[in-house]
Amino acid sequence: MDNKAVGRRIKKARQSKGLTQEQLAERAGVSPTYISVIERGLKSPQLDTFVPVCNALEVSADALLSDVVDAAALAQSNEIAELLRDQPPEKQRCLLRMLRAAVIED
Repeated sequence: MDNKAVGRRIKKARQSKGLTQEQLAERAGVSPTYISVIERGLKSPQLDTFVPVCNALEVSADALLSDVVDAAALAQSNEIAELLRDQPPEKQRCLLRMLRAAVIED
């Protein structure tokens, strides 16, 4: 498992919710130090604390573990859709053309 990648996704999810590490830690019932260590990828999250972090962030575990879980393809598709949805229509069209071109090249 890529601890740094998981940590980056946790941090991104936390920031998108507008939470500090302390607020996330309180909601998940863990210490702020634990959140910091996990976000920096220094340790692998333990299941008994990872699940409460997911719940506190209101994200699925597969979204945070997308490089580990085979079923994460759906999470990645959802992330692409979410990124597109947040853009103005003309940028959506441009990004869609770029994505199509990248897929055709493969």
